[in-house]
Amino acid sequence: MTNKICRIQPLLSDIRNCSACTKSNPPLPVTPNPILQATTHSKIRIIGQAPGTLAHASSLPFTDPSGVRLRDWLGVDEATFYNPENFAITPMGFCFPGQDSKGGDLPPRPECAPLWQDRLDAALPDVELTLFVGMYAVKWHLGHLGYRNLTETVRHWRELDQTIVPLPHPSWRNNGWIKRHDWFAAELETLKARVAKILE
Repeated sequence: MTNKICRIQPLLSDIRNCSACTKSNPPLPVTPNPILQATTHSKIRIIGQAPGTLAHASSLPFTDPSGVRLRDWLGVDEATFYNPENFAITPMGFCFPGQDSKGGDLPPRPECAPLWQDRLDAALPDVELTLFVGMYAVKWHLGHLGYRNLTETVRHWRELDQTIVPLPHPSWRNNGWIKRHDWFAAELETLKARVAKILE
């Protein structure tokens, strides 16, 4: 256990001090503020997209309506969610990427995932369940499986390794997707049961 603690703490420090995207073209349009949580004991890992404006302001992941919906999907309260012994939150991009001309969040910075995701995999060997939340996380981690799109990947999650679950992003922008795919609500009940069992 000591070796795991020694391995993850310097990694978290390196991520929190990262400024690689400020040296790219175009550079990150805001001051870097890498947002994540994890300990060597984390049981469930959430890999989402990148922090939004409210998370950037609070320096806490998912402090917005998407986080409210995600916690509802998982059947957990804020105290449980923000306990890193329960949940490691390690998105594809750790910093808020800025907004496009229409006011939507830009995609996660492309520099981030290649730098950190594999190293986090190695530093979190005790995670029992990993949730890939949104298109960018699903494509990066599960694109090799050959499903046509996010919907098909989520629909066939039971065919995957039982330690992973792909999910749509809980953003309000996906309200239409959630309404069109009524089977998803039933799948969430199974997910809630799995989360509860792991955290009990």
